[in-house]
Amino acid sequence: MKKCIAMMLVLAMTMSMAACGSKEEPASNPSTAEADGQTPAEEPKAEEADTPEAGADDKVFHVGVAQLVQHDALDAATQGFKDALVEELGERVVFDEQNASNDIPTCSTIINKFVSDEVDLILANATPVLQAAQAGTDKIPILGTSVTEYGVALQIADFNGTVGGNISGTSDLAPLDQQAAMLHELFPDKKNVGLLYCSAEANSQYQVDTVQAYLEDLGYTCKQYPFSDSNDLSTIATTAASESDVIYVPTDNTAASNANIIRGVCEPAGIPVVAGEEGICKGCGVVTLSIDYYDLGVATGKMAAQILTGQADISTMPVGYAAEFTKKYNPEICEAMNITIPDGYEAIEMGEAAK
Repeated sequence: MKKCIAMMLVLAMTMSMAACGSKEEPASNPSTAEADGQTPAEEPKAEEADTPEAGADDKVFHVGVAQLVQHDALDAATQGFKDALVEELGERVVFDEQNASNDIPTCSTIINKFVSDEVDLILANATPVLQAAQAGTDKIPILGTSVTEYGVALQIADFNGTVGGNISGTSDLAPLDQQAAMLHELFPDKKNVGLLYCSAEANSQYQVDTVQAYLEDLGYTCKQYPFSDSNDLSTIATTAASESDVIYVPTDNTAASNANIIRGVCEPAGIPVVAGEEGICKGCGVVTLSIDYYDLGVATGKMAAQILTGQADISTMPVGYAAEFTKKYNPEICEAMNITIPDGYEAIEMGEAAK
């Protein structure tokens, strides 16, 4: 009996030892492995030494585009700018496009956002936007376009063609002496010329002052008719039409956005309008000496590419001007007013959208 008990104890001990030997060890965590002097498995790391740093050719540029208001001329300039910059830089350029809807305070809000976002360059499309950009930053490069006279817009005395600092751009100025000569070519027997423009736009004031001097040299009597915004345009245009034989409207953003109001007053009264640019002429004018705003935007986009890639210094970059000017006429209004256009004028394609 004692022998049987002893054998059973030995057998039980043997089975217990076997069970302990087959028990799985718990997986060690990194801290336990390090404590035991073992090297833990590491997560794969991105190659550092063998991977070159991103070079200048890989940089993505963020460009803020601020446009005063939507109308044919400014839309075309913006599109030309974007197309040229994409052609030069491809997917390396990203646009933040904003429109102030002809509200001057909104221009500053848009510019302040661009400054806060630290964009690489700002396109200021139209004079009030350029003025807001000048006030908003002296660090970020600013290119203006659709700006008639930079010296007037930025209050630069003795402007020599280069703004300096962080500003340059392109001008939409068509020769004002030639615009006066065009008016005289079509209406040599008229006596009184009304100059209709928005008083809130500094470059509009500059244009009418300059054109008035040329027209007076040609024997016309001129009177200025400033309106403050679209709210009083109809009233001022009505007064101008009643006191004038022909009306001159300069390159003016408010007039361009509300050309239908001017047409609604002048066409029924039989008063022809000579316009400073094609968009206004398409809306209410009979003739214009115009530039191509899309091409102006393209030229501005090429300037931007040079600045962003370090090929040019904006502080020494002169303002660019259109190389070609075209005499154009509005066939619909000319027919309605029985005005015969002499040779050398190109008909505006009324159904054609801006490029």
